[in-house]
Amino acid sequence: MKRDKVTVCVPATSANLGPGFDCLALALDLWNRAVFTLKSSGFHVEVHGEGAGQIAPNRQNLMVRAFLYFYERFNIAAPRGLHIHCTNQVPLGSGLGSSATAVLGGLLAAQALSGYPASQQEILKLACELEGHPDNVAAALLGGLAIVAWDKNEVVARRIELSKVCAVVVLPSMKLPTQAARAALPKEVPLKDAVYNLGRAALVVEALRNGDMELLSQCMDDRLHQPYRLEMIPGGKAALAAARGAGAAAAVISGAGPALIAFPTGDPEQVAEAMQSELSRCSLPARRFILSTTNLGASVGD
Repeated sequence: MKRDKVTVCVPATSANLGPGFDCLALALDLWNRAVFTLKSSGFHVEVHGEGAGQIAPNRQNLMVRAFLYFYERFNIAAPRGLHIHCTNQVPLGSGLGSSATAVLGGLLAAQALSGYPASQQEILKLACELEGHPDNVAAALLGGLAIVAWDKNEVVARRIELSKVCAVVVLPSMKLPTQAARAALPKEVPLKDAVYNLGRAALVVEALRNGDMELLSQCMDDRLHQPYRLEMIPGGKAALAAARGAGAAAAVISGAGPALIAFPTGDPEQVAEAMQSELSRCSLPARRFILSTTNLGASVGD
């Protein structure tokens, strides 16, 4: 059924979880909300909160591009005009999946407003075509812990429902574009490092599924991406060590960075303070977010 106004809510995500490079991501209880209203002409985006004054207010906006991409891919006549009112909590370029929220927001709004019955798998595939990172979009779409893999041209994704887990996110005040973070990675890795990650990635799933913080502390290590990316974050390695010293079961880079995420077993404020203190030693101020995982994925309402 076609509508002329919908509201889409999409959660933040933390991908590349420890050894889960490009295949594991968590949905976090931090949300971007967008109200889409069809208009007779013109495309305009109004942004409040994170990204206000930085996000393109027109057709160049990623959310608008995703919205129009849906119509193009399913050969549907696109609307002549659209107004999007965004209330954003997810910081831009943070390693918390802000681009995935924009892509999914546009696609899900287009589905609802057009009335076209695209499946969840089709939405996921379109989002991956636009975003390029299936772990982020899968977690944002499905909620919980998402496990993803590519099978030829199809994304295979499964969702694990979790008991609520506290997550401390510290976001350094610096730019670390995803392209630069990916360019820092080696083209090949030793077989022993790949094997090192394989077993630990499976154990991370089991630890989070059962809320087993002791197990998480034993398996949340990585040899494929984190050693290279930490070099790009001044004080990052020390901040992760400080988090563990302050009572976090594990602490890793969130996504491609620069955000760092820790899983405290005690006072989350102490963990956040310890991480911020180490970053400040490198003259790098940082914001803190005390969050939790969420089993809720993206939603569409009136």
